[in-house]
Amino acid sequence: MPDPVAETLSKAAAPNYENLIRFLVQPFLESPAALKLDCEVSQSRARVWIRLAFEGSDKGRVFGRGGRNIQAIRTVLEAIAKLAGHSIHLDVYGGPPGYSNDGSERENSPERPNSRRPSSRGSSRPRSR
Repeated sequence: MPDPVAETLSKAAAPNYENLIRFLVQPFLESPAALKLDCEVSQSRARVWIRLAFEGSDKGRVFGRGGRNIQAIRTVLEAIAKLAGHSIHLDVYGGPPGYSNDGSERENSPERPNSRRPSSRGSSRPRSR
């Protein structure tokens, strides 16, 4: 049985990615006017490339803990693009170091230091009573 939503989207014009991104990202920004967007659609209309920039002070909120917010935004964009028969690429300028465009950490990024305290078990220091 054909999917009516997919048929409707494929018959309609391409999704308005710029408005969709504004809708998804602006709630995280202190100054929504600082959001800069560039949406480029290939000649064949099969690939969409979106460049996104915002104030550095908003990075934490837009990316979220562990990149959860930006990954959710990417997931929504990819789902809409897939329904429209497009592939999408999102570039976020000013992202954390070591953060690639596909949402994963780069292989050449420096290792994060272990922030845990060393365990006191098995230490050679005598315990005080």
